[in-house]
Amino acid sequence: MTRDDEKFLRRAIELAATARAGGNPPFGSLLVGPDGDVLTEECNTSLTESDITAHPELKLARWAARELDPATVAGTTMYTSCQPCGMCAGAIERSGVGHVVFALSTEQLGMLKPPTGPPSFRQEGPAFFDEARVPVEGYYV
Repeated sequence: MTRDDEKFLRRAIELAATARAGGNPPFGSLLVGPDGDVLTEECNTSLTESDITAHPELKLARWAARELDPATVAGTTMYTSCQPCGMCAGAIERSGVGHVVFALSTEQLGMLKPPTGPPSFRQEGPAFFDEARVPVEGYYV
């Protein structure tokens, strides 16, 4: 990890503290361009915006995909206070962001949170493979 990585990661932690001070879950992220300049920063605003998807990593991935050309996005680095959740990781992958550096791992975060049980919703499936694959086949070629 470089000194710049350390500086940007500490900024992500500061943004997490800002999110918490504002009444939100304590997560923060910033996106750094290929030239080393900070392009944009975000805090978690899921509670104050009543939006369960308002994670900073997701907001940055959406911004990058919308505002930057693919080559520039590929050269960006996202610095985030915690390892991205599954939702955010999917958005980051689809946005084309090239690199993610995080402070707390998901496992470390879990040690700081109260224990949780299994998902509170029921899932069933898979079902109807032959029908469901028709609109998907060939798309990812």
